[in-house]
Amino acid sequence: MSSSDPLLTVEGLSAAWDGVPVIRTVSFSVDPGEFFVLLGPNGSGKTTLLRCLAGFERPTAGRVLLGGVDITDRPAHTRGIGLMFQESALFAHRTVYENIAYAPLLQRRSRAEVDREVERVVGLLRLSGFEDRRPDQLSGGERQRVALARTLAARPGLVLLDEPFASIDVEVKADLHAEFRRALSASGAAAIHVTHDREEGLFLGDRVGLLFEGELEATGAPREVYESPRSARAARFLGYNVLPGPTGPVAVHPTDLRWQLAGPGGIPATVVVDGTRGRDRLVVLRTDGGSRVELLTDVDDGPFVPGMRGAVRWERAVPLPF
Repeated sequence: MSSSDPLLTVEGLSAAWDGVPVIRTVSFSVDPGEFFVLLGPNGSGKTTLLRCLAGFERPTAGRVLLGGVDITDRPAHTRGIGLMFQESALFAHRTVYENIAYAPLLQRRSRAEVDREVERVVGLLRLSGFEDRRPDQLSGGERQRVALARTLAARPGLVLLDEPFASIDVEVKADLHAEFRRALSASGAAAIHVTHDREEGLFLGDRVGLLFEGELEATGAPREVYESPRSARAARFLGYNVLPGPTGPVAVHPTDLRWQLAGPGGIPATVVVDGTRGRDRLVVLRTDGGSRVELLTDVDDGPFVPGMRGAVRWERAVPLPF
Protein backbone atom coordinates (compact mmCIF):
# COMPACT_ATOMS: atom_id res chain seq x y z
CA MET A 1 0.00 0.00 0.00
CA SER A 2 1.46 3.37 -1.01
CA SER A 3 1.06 6.49 1.12
CA SER A 4 -1.56 7.77 -1.33
CA ASP A 5 -3.76 4.67 -1.07
CA PRO A 6 -6.72 4.53 1.35
CA LEU A 7 -6.18 2.61 4.55
CA LEU A 8 -9.78 1.39 4.58
CA THR A 9 -12.04 0.85 1.58
CA VAL A 10 -15.69 -0.08 1.98
CA GLU A 11 -17.35 -1.27 -1.22
CA GLY A 12 -21.13 -1.64 -1.53
CA LEU A 13 -21.59 -2.86 2.03
CA SER A 14 -25.07 -4.02 3.02
CA ALA A 15 -26.35 -5.66 6.19
CA ALA A 16 -29.69 -6.82 7.57
CA TRP A 17 -31.32 -7.85 10.84
CA ASP A 18 -33.78 -10.74 10.50
CA GLY A 19 -34.07 -10.00 6.81
CA VAL A 20 -34.73 -6.27 7.34
CA PRO A 21 -32.10 -4.06 5.61
CA VAL A 22 -30.08 -1.94 8.05
CA ILE A 23 -27.13 -0.91 5.85
CA ARG A 24 -27.79 -0.27 2.16
CA THR A 25 -24.90 -0.42 -0.33
CA VAL A 26 -22.56 1.85 1.60
CA SER A 27 -19.22 2.80 0.01
CA PHE A 28 -16.49 5.09 1.35
CA SER A 29 -12.79 5.14 2.18
CA VAL A 30 -10.56 6.35 5.01
CA ASP A 31 -6.99 7.53 4.48
CA PRO A 32 -4.06 6.68 6.77
CA GLY A 33 -4.18 8.88 9.86
CA GLU A 34 -7.54 10.40 8.91
CA PHE A 35 -10.29 11.14 11.45
CA PHE A 36 -13.53 10.24 9.67
CA VAL A 37 -16.83 10.99 11.42
CA LEU A 38 -20.01 9.08 10.66
CA LEU A 39 -22.95 11.31 11.59
CA GLY A 40 -26.59 10.33 11.74
CA PRO A 41 -29.65 10.10 13.98
CA ASN A 42 -30.26 7.19 16.33
CA GLY A 43 -31.33 4.10 14.42
CA SER A 44 -29.61 5.12 11.18
CA GLY A 45 -27.34 2.05 11.16
CA LYS A 46 -24.10 3.62 12.40
CA THR A 47 -23.29 0.99 15.04
CA THR A 48 -24.22 -1.89 12.72
CA LEU A 49 -21.83 -0.48 10.13
CA LEU A 50 -19.03 -0.32 12.70
CA ARG A 51 -19.73 -3.90 13.79
CA CYS A 52 -19.47 -5.06 10.18
CA LEU A 53 -16.12 -3.29 9.84
CA ALA A 54 -14.88 -4.80 13.10
CA GLY A 55 -16.00 -8.31 12.13
CA PHE A 56 -18.75 -8.74 14.74
CA GLU A 57 -21.52 -8.75 12.12
CA ARG A 58 -21.45 -10.37 8.71
CA PRO A 59 -22.55 -8.15 5.81
CA THR A 60 -25.05 -9.49 3.30
CA ALA A 61 -23.15 -7.90 0.42
CA GLY A 62 -20.05 -5.87 -0.32
CA ARG A 63 -16.41 -5.91 0.75
CA VAL A 64 -14.15 -4.41 3.41
CA LEU A 65 -10.50 -3.87 2.49
CA LEU A 66 -7.81 -2.82 4.97
CA GLY A 67 -4.50 -1.82 3.46
CA GLY A 68 -5.73 -3.22 0.14
CA VAL A 69 -6.40 -6.66 1.66
CA ASP A 70 -9.93 -8.08 1.67
CA ILE A 71 -10.84 -8.73 5.33
CA THR A 72 -14.58 -9.18 4.84
CA ASP A 73 -14.52 -12.80 6.02
CA ARG A 74 -11.73 -12.54 8.56
CA PRO A 75 -12.49 -13.11 12.26
CA ALA A 76 -12.61 -9.95 14.35
CA HIS A 77 -9.47 -10.71 16.37
CA THR A 78 -7.30 -11.02 13.25
CA ARG A 79 -8.27 -7.74 11.55
CA GLY A 80 -5.95 -5.36 13.37
CA ILE A 81 -8.81 -2.96 14.05
CA GLY A 82 -9.41 -1.39 17.47
CA LEU A 83 -12.96 -0.85 18.71
CA MET A 84 -14.05 1.43 21.56
CA PHE A 85 -17.65 1.55 22.72
CA GLN A 86 -19.78 4.20 24.45
CA GLU A 87 -19.11 2.50 27.79
CA SER A 88 -15.45 1.97 28.63
CA ALA A 89 -15.92 -1.80 29.26
CA LEU A 90 -12.76 -1.94 31.37
CA PHE A 91 -11.91 -5.04 33.37
CA ALA A 92 -13.28 -4.06 36.78
CA HIS A 93 -10.91 -6.30 38.78
CA ARG A 94 -7.76 -5.08 36.98
CA THR A 95 -5.70 -1.94 37.50
CA VAL A 96 -5.22 0.73 34.87
CA TYR A 97 -1.83 -0.77 34.06
CA GLU A 98 -3.30 -4.27 33.72
CA ASN A 99 -6.15 -3.05 31.52
CA ILE A 100 -3.77 -1.27 29.16
CA ALA A 101 -1.26 -4.15 29.14
CA TYR A 102 -3.95 -6.68 28.19
CA ALA A 103 -3.66 -6.35 24.40
CA PRO A 104 0.16 -6.25 24.18
CA LEU A 105 0.33 -9.34 26.41
CA LEU A 106 -2.12 -11.13 24.11
CA GLN A 107 0.19 -10.24 21.24
CA ARG A 108 2.94 -12.09 23.13
CA ARG A 109 5.21 -9.10 23.45
CA SER A 110 8.01 -9.30 26.01
CA ARG A 111 7.49 -7.82 29.45
CA ALA A 112 9.92 -5.01 28.63
CA GLU A 113 7.95 -4.22 25.42
CA VAL A 114 4.68 -4.26 27.35
CA ASP A 115 6.05 -1.87 29.95
CA ARG A 116 7.26 0.52 27.25
CA GLU A 117 3.91 0.36 25.47
CA VAL A 118 1.95 1.11 28.63
CA GLU A 119 4.28 3.97 29.44
CA ARG A 120 3.81 5.38 25.92
CA VAL A 121 0.01 5.46 25.96
CA VAL A 122 -0.18 6.50 29.61
CA GLY A 123 1.89 9.54 28.66
CA LEU A 124 -0.22 10.22 25.57
CA LEU A 125 -3.44 10.32 27.55
CA ARG A 126 -2.23 12.02 30.73
CA LEU A 127 -2.70 8.95 32.93
CA SER A 128 0.61 9.02 34.79
CA GLY A 129 0.00 8.23 38.45
CA PHE A 130 -3.19 6.28 37.69
CA GLU A 131 -1.48 2.97 36.88
CA ASP A 132 -2.39 1.25 40.17
CA ARG A 133 -5.99 2.46 40.35
CA ARG A 134 -8.99 0.33 39.48
CA PRO A 135 -11.85 1.51 37.25
CA ASP A 136 -14.17 2.22 40.20
CA GLN A 137 -11.61 4.76 41.45
CA LEU A 138 -11.78 6.77 38.20
CA SER A 139 -14.15 9.41 36.86
CA GLY A 140 -16.10 8.80 33.66
CA GLY A 141 -13.66 10.85 31.60
CA GLU A 142 -10.68 9.05 33.12
CA ARG A 143 -12.23 5.67 32.33
CA GLN A 144 -12.68 6.70 28.70
CA ARG A 145 -9.05 7.79 28.50
CA VAL A 146 -7.98 4.42 29.89
CA ALA A 147 -10.23 2.67 27.36
CA LEU A 148 -8.60 4.56 24.50
CA ALA A 149 -5.15 3.85 25.94
CA ARG A 150 -5.99 0.14 26.04
CA THR A 151 -7.18 0.30 22.44
CA LEU A 152 -4.06 2.14 21.23
CA ALA A 153 -1.72 -0.21 23.12
CA ALA A 154 -2.58 -2.89 20.55
CA ARG A 155 -1.18 -0.51 17.87
CA PRO A 156 -4.11 -0.82 15.46
CA GLY A 157 -3.95 1.01 12.13
CA LEU A 158 -7.64 1.85 12.46
CA VAL A 159 -9.71 2.65 15.55
CA LEU A 160 -13.52 2.53 15.56
CA LEU A 161 -15.13 4.84 18.14
CA ASP A 162 -18.81 4.18 18.89
CA GLU A 163 -20.29 7.26 20.65
CA PRO A 164 -17.36 7.43 23.12
CA PHE A 165 -18.49 10.74 24.66
CA ALA A 166 -22.23 10.08 24.91
CA SER A 167 -22.25 9.49 28.67
CA ILE A 168 -19.61 12.11 29.55
CA ASP A 169 -20.48 15.37 31.31
CA VAL A 170 -20.53 18.38 29.01
CA GLU A 171 -17.70 20.20 30.79
CA VAL A 172 -15.40 17.17 30.37
CA LYS A 173 -16.17 16.56 26.69
CA ALA A 174 -14.16 19.45 25.27
CA ASP A 175 -10.96 18.21 26.91
CA LEU A 176 -11.61 14.64 25.79
CA HIS A 177 -12.22 15.77 22.20
CA ALA A 178 -8.79 17.39 22.11
CA GLU A 179 -7.05 14.51 23.89
CA PHE A 180 -8.52 11.82 21.66
CA ARG A 181 -7.54 13.70 18.49
CA ARG A 182 -4.03 14.33 19.77
CA ALA A 183 -3.50 10.74 20.99
CA LEU A 184 -4.76 9.20 17.75
CA SER A 185 -2.61 11.53 15.67
CA ALA A 186 0.48 10.79 17.76
CA SER A 187 -0.15 7.05 17.38
CA GLY A 188 -0.55 7.36 13.61
CA ALA A 189 -3.93 5.61 13.77
CA ALA A 190 -6.87 6.48 11.55
CA ALA A 191 -10.28 6.60 13.19
CA ILE A 192 -13.95 6.27 12.36
CA HIS A 193 -15.96 8.12 14.97
CA VAL A 194 -19.71 7.47 15.17
CA THR A 195 -22.02 10.04 16.77
CA HIS A 196 -25.50 11.54 16.53
CA ASP A 197 -24.18 14.82 17.97
CA ARG A 198 -23.78 17.07 14.92
CA GLU A 199 -21.71 19.72 16.72
CA GLU A 200 -19.30 17.08 18.00
CA GLY A 201 -19.02 15.42 14.62
CA LEU A 202 -18.52 18.62 12.64
CA PHE A 203 -15.88 19.78 15.12
CA LEU A 204 -13.85 16.56 15.22
CA GLY A 205 -13.87 15.23 11.68
CA ASP A 206 -11.30 15.71 8.94
CA ARG A 207 -14.15 14.43 6.81
CA VAL A 208 -17.79 13.72 7.66
CA GLY A 209 -20.28 11.21 6.28
CA LEU A 210 -24.07 11.55 6.78
CA LEU A 211 -25.91 8.24 7.29
CA PHE A 212 -29.71 8.06 7.14
CA GLU A 213 -31.74 4.84 7.22
CA GLY A 214 -28.64 2.83 6.32
CA GLU A 215 -27.73 5.00 3.32
CA LEU A 216 -24.62 7.16 3.15
CA GLU A 217 -26.02 10.37 1.71
CA ALA A 218 -22.93 12.60 1.58
CA THR A 219 -19.26 12.70 2.51
CA GLY A 220 -16.88 15.63 2.52
CA ALA A 221 -15.15 18.25 4.62
CA PRO A 222 -17.30 19.32 7.60
CA ARG A 223 -17.95 22.81 6.25
CA GLU A 224 -18.82 21.48 2.79
CA VAL A 225 -21.31 18.95 4.19
CA TYR A 226 -22.82 21.49 6.57
CA GLU A 227 -23.26 24.30 4.07
CA SER A 228 -24.65 22.16 1.23
CA PRO A 229 -27.30 19.74 2.56
CA ARG A 230 -28.53 17.46 -0.22
CA SER A 231 -31.96 16.62 1.16
CA ALA A 232 -34.62 17.84 3.55
CA ARG A 233 -33.70 15.16 6.10
CA ALA A 234 -30.04 16.17 5.97
CA ALA A 235 -30.96 19.84 6.35
CA ARG A 236 -33.15 19.17 9.39
CA PHE A 237 -30.51 16.96 11.00
CA LEU A 238 -27.89 19.69 10.50
CA GLY A 239 -30.14 22.24 12.21
CA TYR A 240 -31.77 24.03 9.28
CA ASN A 241 -35.42 24.89 8.83
CA VAL A 242 -36.99 23.40 5.70
CA LEU A 243 -39.45 25.83 4.15
CA PRO A 244 -41.23 26.31 0.83
CA GLY A 245 -39.32 28.66 -1.47
CA PRO A 246 -40.47 30.35 -4.66
CA THR A 247 -39.21 27.47 -6.85
CA GLY A 248 -39.09 24.59 -4.36
CA PRO A 249 -38.06 23.68 -0.82
CA VAL A 250 -35.17 25.55 0.77
CA ALA A 251 -33.01 25.10 3.87
CA VAL A 252 -32.81 28.21 6.05
CA HIS A 253 -30.49 28.46 9.04
CA PRO A 254 -32.21 29.73 12.22
CA THR A 255 -29.90 32.79 12.27
CA ASP A 256 -30.99 33.72 8.71
CA LEU A 257 -34.69 33.70 9.56
CA ARG A 258 -36.46 37.04 10.09
CA TRP A 259 -39.72 37.74 11.95
CA GLN A 260 -42.23 40.40 10.93
CA LEU A 261 -45.51 41.35 12.54
CA ALA A 262 -46.98 42.93 9.44
CA GLY A 263 -46.23 43.72 5.83
CA PRO A 264 -46.21 41.86 2.54
CA GLY A 265 -44.45 38.57 1.90
CA GLY A 266 -43.28 35.91 4.27
CA ILE A 267 -44.84 32.70 5.53
CA PRO A 268 -47.57 33.15 8.18
CA ALA A 269 -46.60 31.66 11.55
CA THR A 270 -47.44 31.68 15.24
CA VAL A 271 -45.06 31.93 18.20
CA VAL A 272 -45.14 28.71 20.23
CA VAL A 273 -42.48 29.40 22.85
CA ASP A 274 -39.26 31.37 23.27
CA GLY A 275 -36.34 31.43 25.65
CA THR A 276 -32.76 32.57 25.99
CA ARG A 277 -29.62 30.53 25.35
CA GLY A 278 -26.87 32.65 26.81
CA ARG A 279 -26.53 35.61 24.43
CA ASP A 280 -29.08 34.24 21.94
CA ARG A 281 -32.86 34.00 21.93
CA LEU A 282 -34.44 30.85 20.50
CA VAL A 283 -37.98 31.26 19.23
CA VAL A 284 -40.02 28.23 18.21
CA LEU A 285 -42.72 28.96 15.65
CA ARG A 286 -45.43 26.97 13.90
CA THR A 287 -46.31 27.90 10.33
CA ASP A 288 -49.90 27.82 9.16
CA GLY A 289 -48.90 24.76 7.15
CA GLY A 290 -47.96 22.94 10.37
CA SER A 291 -44.16 23.11 10.11
CA ARG A 292 -42.07 23.65 13.23
CA VAL A 293 -39.58 26.47 12.69
CA GLU A 294 -36.71 27.74 14.85
CA LEU A 295 -35.52 31.35 14.80
CA LEU A 296 -32.26 32.30 16.51
CA THR A 297 -31.83 35.99 17.19
CA ASP A 298 -30.27 38.46 19.64
CA VAL A 299 -31.26 38.01 23.27
CA ASP A 300 -32.67 41.56 23.39
CA ASP A 301 -34.92 41.12 20.35
CA GLY A 302 -38.63 40.70 20.84
CA PRO A 303 -40.94 40.54 22.56
CA PHE A 304 -42.11 37.10 21.38
CA VAL A 305 -45.34 36.18 23.11
CA PRO A 306 -46.83 32.68 22.70
CA GLY A 307 -49.79 32.92 20.36
CA MET A 308 -48.43 36.04 18.62
CA ARG A 309 -49.12 36.04 14.90
CA GLY A 310 -46.67 37.18 12.24
CA ALA A 311 -44.64 35.85 9.34
CA VAL A 312 -41.14 34.58 8.65
CA ARG A 313 -38.92 35.53 5.73
CA TRP A 314 -35.27 35.17 4.78
CA GLU A 315 -32.64 36.59 2.48
CA ARG A 316 -30.31 33.57 2.32
CA ALA A 317 -31.26 29.93 1.79
CA VAL A 318 -29.94 26.69 0.30
CA PRO A 319 -32.13 25.23 -2.48
CA LEU A 320 -33.08 21.58 -1.90
CA PRO A 321 -34.11 18.91 -4.41
CA PHE A 322 -37.78 18.04 -4.59
